[in-house]
Amino acid sequence: MDLSTWHPHYLPAWSSRAATRASHRLVDGALVLDIPVDHPRWCPGDHEPPLRVSGLQSGSWSGPVGSTRGQQRFREGQTVREEQPRFEGWLPSGGRVAIRASMTLSARSMVALWLSGLEDDPDQLRCGELCVFEVFGHALAGGEQPSAEVGVGIKAFRDPALTQDFAAPRLPIDVTRPHTYAVDWDADEAVFTVDGEVVRRCARPPTYPMQLMLAVFDFPAWSRGDDDHLVPELVVEDVGPTIGA
Repeated sequence: MDLSTWHPHYLPAWSSRAATRASHRLVDGALVLDIPVDHPRWCPGDHEPPLRVSGLQSGSWSGPVGSTRGQQRFREGQTVREEQPRFEGWLPSGGRVAIRASMTLSARSMVALWLSGLEDDPDQLRCGELCVFEVFGHALAGGEQPSAEVGVGIKAFRDPALTQDFAAPRLPIDVTRPHTYAVDWDADEAVFTVDGEVVRRCARPPTYPMQLMLAVFDFPAWSRGDDDHLVPELVVEDVGPTIGA
C-alpha cells in the first residue's frame, strides 16, 4: 500500500489510530480489506449501532483533543479523543474516480467507496459525499441470475449547497466477481457507472477537495445467530482516475 496516498485507519480522531487500524493485506497484487472474527468494534460504547470496520482514507485531520473539529462526526457534541495530523493523499475536486473490485458479504456486512469533503472550512459545511458504490449483503440475490442493489449518488448531509440525490438500483451483476465502479463529475453533473454503463446522473455535485473513503463494515446486531465466523472482505484490483476510461 502506498502510504503517501492512503491512511489505513477509519476516522481515528473519534477513537485512536491504534484502535482503528484496518485489517488489510496484499494478495497477488490486489488489496484485500477484511474483518477477521477477532477484529475490535469501532468506538465501542459510543457509536450505535455497534459496528466493526476496516477502512482506508486518502485524507485526514482533526482539531485538538476535546474539540468538536473532526471528520464525519456521528452525533452532536462529539469531541476528538486523539488529535490527528493533517494528511493529504489524494483529494480530487472533479474528474474521475474508478475502482475495480469484488466482494464477499453476509447479510450483516457491507462495503463502500465514497468521496467526502474534508470538513476543514470554518463552519465544517463542506461535508457532502459522492457515493461511488455502496453494497449491503442483505440486498444481494444469488442463483442463476445474481443481482445486487448498488447505492450511488450524492449525500448532502449538512452542506446547504447540495441536494440529497441517492438511490440503490438493482443491477444484474454478481458482486463476487470483479466489476468497475466509477464516478465522473464536474460542477454541473456527476455520472455514476458500473462496467461503463450509466447507473445514475446527479446534478450539481460538490467540487471542493474530497478524500476517498474505502471500507468494509460488519454490524453485529444484524447477526442471525450462526454467522459470527463469517469474514466479509473487499478485494481491490485497482483504484484511480484512468480505470475503465
